[in-house]
Amino acid sequence: MLSDEGIVKRIKIIVKEHGGQLALANAINVDQGFISKVINKKQEVSYYLIRKLCLQLRYSPEWLILGTGDKNINKPESAKLITEIQMMRTEVDILHARMRAFELEIKELKGSRDEERKAAG
Repeated sequence: MLSDEGIVKRIKIIVKEHGGQLALANAINVDQGFISKVINKKQEVSYYLIRKLCLQLRYSPEWLILGTGDKNINKPESAKLITEIQMMRTEVDILHARMRAFELEIKELKGSRDEERKAAG
């Protein structure tokens, strides 16, 4: 998930270009409420939405995410880029899950060590 002011600002530009939230929602096959929540920052920008905007409407992932480069894409490698972004996102999620597991393990180890100290002392 992303919660970047810049991305939301660029999504607002896309909404305007497509004639409003409902027209954009219909164009990418999502609920208009979903677009509304993202724009009003009640929901984080998801890779699902970024992928739809890039693959279906041909917006550049570089422009949408970073605000650099051309707004629209005519290059075939952009689909590959989106896939790579998703794969990296998945790897980050896996790393976060592993970190949480390690943190729990550390807590348990600290807890059992503290209990041993109490029993010994």
